[in-house]
Amino acid sequence: MEKHFILATAGHVDHGKSALVKALTGTDPDRLPEEKARQITIELGFAHLQLSAPPSTINSQLSTFCIGIVDVPGHEDFVRNMIAGVGSIDLALFVVAADDGWMPQTEEHLQILTYLGVRRAVIALTKSDLGKIDNVSAQIRNQLRDTAFAHSPIIPTSVRTSEGIENLKSALAVEFSTVQPQRDIGKPRLFIDRAFTLHGIGTVVTGTLSNGPLRRGQNVIVQPQNLEARIRSIQSHGSELESAQPGMRTAISLPDVPIRPSGIERGNTVTTAELGAAANTVDVVLEKSARLSRPDPAARPLKSGSSAHIHFGTDRVGAKISLLDQDVIEPGQCAIAQLRLESPLLAFVGDRFVVRDSSEQNTIAGGVVLDVDGNRENFRSTAQSQFLKTRASAIDDVDLRISSQLTRDGFAETTGLLIKSNSSADQIANALTRLERDGQIVLRGEIAAAAPHWRDLIARTTALIDVLHKKHPEQRGLDFTKLRAELNIGSDALLAAIILELTGNGFVRAENKIARSSHRPSLPREILPAAEKIRTALAEKPFDPPSRKDFSGDRHLQALRFLIEQGKIVELNSEIVLLRDAAEQMRTAVAEFLSKHGPATASQLRQKIGTSRRVIIPFLEYLDRVGVTQRIGDSRQLRETKSAAVARR
Repeated sequence: MEKHFILATAGHVDHGKSALVKALTGTDPDRLPEEKARQITIELGFAHLQLSAPPSTINSQLSTFCIGIVDVPGHEDFVRNMIAGVGSIDLALFVVAADDGWMPQTEEHLQILTYLGVRRAVIALTKSDLGKIDNVSAQIRNQLRDTAFAHSPIIPTSVRTSEGIENLKSALAVEFSTVQPQRDIGKPRLFIDRAFTLHGIGTVVTGTLSNGPLRRGQNVIVQPQNLEARIRSIQSHGSELESAQPGMRTAISLPDVPIRPSGIERGNTVTTAELGAAANTVDVVLEKSARLSRPDPAARPLKSGSSAHIHFGTDRVGAKISLLDQDVIEPGQCAIAQLRLESPLLAFVGDRFVVRDSSEQNTIAGGVVLDVDGNRENFRSTAQSQFLKTRASAIDDVDLRISSQLTRDGFAETTGLLIKSNSSADQIANALTRLERDGQIVLRGEIAAAAPHWRDLIARTTALIDVLHKKHPEQRGLDFTKLRAELNIGSDALLAAIILELTGNGFVRAENKIARSSHRPSLPREILPAAEKIRTALAEKPFDPPSRKDFSGDRHLQALRFLIEQGKIVELNSEIVLLRDAAEQMRTAVAEFLSKHGPATASQLRQKIGTSRRVIIPFLEYLDRVGVTQRIGDSRQLRETKSAAVARR
């Protein structure tokens, strides 16, 4: 059984990261001529390492670790490139040289890993042949105190003598044996770290695949440009694949998409259409490391309104930072903020990122995304403020993510709930079940609603129906369109859920209206004369009735609406109405004539019935609508499935 992982180096320049990768894999990750000339890593480098699970691991004979290695620059001028390489990793290979010990970029890289949520590392103490191993090991252990890496193994190594290389491989295998492979949550994102063109192939992009699989032939979207593309082929470490899984270094061919400046480039994300568009405003919680201290420029207070660079995935975008309810963030503090981005990012709730100052010289903070649909107008509203504070109190709690959103919004359609989050569909479904069981939410059809909001909706709907029954007893029920307007409902799923709830609890639906089951439509006493007047007028000339405009006035309109709803009058159009008996007689006459004589014109049918053209045209259109007849040119004929007997019904 193969398990796929990503390992990234970290550490100060000239501490031997690239040489160590070459010693482990046989691959030199420094591929650029400038890197060879300057003997430093400038761009990300890549290699592949395959390890067997250690003998102590259960079922180790079935486990092989396929590890993609990302080698990052250590020089302070290339921190941007370093961050792009460590955003989706399972384990850090933290490198410290015996001759230098802990250095400024060692510290900055540690803070970056911490901000990005990396919690596992193996420490490679390089250049061990130079001595001072015990002293530097003690220094490293002291520097890592109170961090996630406090108990990480420290392995002395020397690429010159090959000392410790096998020990390092063993230590890596032990660590990977306890790491869970990256989860498949069905939401693939490939953060692009390289984009180039190959002759005969076209555009190729590479990156670390996260959150879900990609397969050959799949339609994808490149964000934030929203470019449609189709995957022609997939490779991982030079091997052709039908599909790539989360945790793989992945190269995909997208021949229909050009590279920059008009197309795809590093920092973009390959994903699927159902995950939606990138956002240019996100609400977050920011943290400024307590390890920062004067006179380090990175320790300066982070002020609300500051401009900075946000490093997310493999991208870097400018942003203005607006703090929610404080003016500054000092080292060791956290604060809720809104990032107003210069270009959009496809971020998920729970994603982590790094903040560097506007000069790109200092790493000043890190953060976690709380809301990917930030709104600049309501950021400081009471509802949004409480929502963000609730989420920030337990960042990875799926139940809290859902309950906080439903408390703020009242309801959500379950199909889109937390779609832009690092929570899987199963996690979301299980959380919904728990929240319903605890009485916090209500699940109805495709709707999840906060329990108080749902009770309020049902109570308001019931009150609207009762008011209508009292004021207009002649109406069958409350029209859905009016219900939508009164409750300000834009969701079809929510309206359907409300109707379903009521129809199971003493209410009845009649087409697009809802009423109490006990309601029997009846005209108020004062309207009865108007109804009788309408019936009498229509009965005088049943096949050539007066215009509907003759029945003006509120009472006549009220009476006419009642008679139509009760089926005593048939509405042909906005101008013509007929008594039900007259309409049935006309229908029978038309059906019998067509059955006997075949297709007939409107004029022939008008003469047969003894009506006017004013009436026969809308009447025949009515018969077309109800399926008795169909129009062929200027004639009407019975529908093939309709006999005269059926038509009479």
